[in-house]
Amino acid sequence: MSRGLVMYDSLLKSCSDFHLYVFAFDDKCFDFLKSQKYENMTVISLKEFEDEKLLGIKPTRTAAEYCWTCTASTILYSIKNFGLDNCTYIDADMMFYSDPIVLFNEMGRKSVLITEHRYSKEHDQSKDSGKYCVQFVTFKNDANGMAVLNWWRAACIDWCYDRMEDGKFGDQKYLDDWTSRFEGVHELEHLGGGIAPWNVDQYLFEQSEGEIFGTELLSGKKFEAVFFHFHGARFFADNIAQLTGLEYTLTKDVISIFYLPYISQINRKKLEINAHDNSFNPNGTLGNSSKKPMGVAMLLFFYLRDLKRSFKNIFGKNMKYHIAHHYFYKMD
Repeated sequence: MSRGLVMYDSLLKSCSDFHLYVFAFDDKCFDFLKSQKYENMTVISLKEFEDEKLLGIKPTRTAAEYCWTCTASTILYSIKNFGLDNCTYIDADMMFYSDPIVLFNEMGRKSVLITEHRYSKEHDQSKDSGKYCVQFVTFKNDANGMAVLNWWRAACIDWCYDRMEDGKFGDQKYLDDWTSRFEGVHELEHLGGGIAPWNVDQYLFEQSEGEIFGTELLSGKKFEAVFFHFHGARFFADNIAQLTGLEYTLTKDVISIFYLPYISQINRKKLEINAHDNSFNPNGTLGNSSKKPMGVAMLLFFYLRDLKRSFKNIFGKNMKYHIAHHYFYKMD
């Protein structure tokens, strides 16, 4: 819940005109959000949202798989029940830094907007996870948009699992052929939409007067950051945050510009929520972290572990890597 509300706060700050439709998948989330009466937000319960087709396949899916299964259905429900001329699905674990209107303007007359992962070569998971990321997907309420959305909903109800099978994975790999399968699908070009740990090493970032600008290293192309996807961020019960997966490379600038402010916002939102209801952890249910922020104790841990694996590590040849990829921070 804290992630979603941090994302919502960032929209309030950066977006001039929006309305957020939140699908609460448990009663605790629904009751809290309804009680707060947030502006520009409509909260929908599972009881209101679920239909016979979703309820029919629900027992066959894990909790995560069912959430993925419901993605297209949440968009369709919002368009139909609230009379929307367009609707964008957004992941909760994101923050906006400038108005996403530029992304919709780029879309032009097209009916569907999808965003590439833009994987760096060493992180390319497109074969398994798909070329596109279901993080920011827009559908217009027109013939082409509804054709894609209804097809996607039916496909996800038929098959949506956390495994690779016959070229499918979850709700995501269905997007791979949309630009050729359907009319009116636009692939986002703006580099500021979809910054994430799997592509962030392709850019240099600088911050000036509250605005964040990036430069693509390969082309020199400059852009303004629109949203960052904090995939893999984890928050532990002992107030330790893991920024992302250890396989990714985060520079000091990326950590200071994006990640440290984000975990600070998450902690602030957690305290704010618990001030109203302290019966649950709005960051999730993870236990204590197995690792601590980098310091003498962690350096000694890594050195002794490497030495145990091979005496060749006596001179600490792996320590530079451990320090650079140790993404555990204390939340203040």
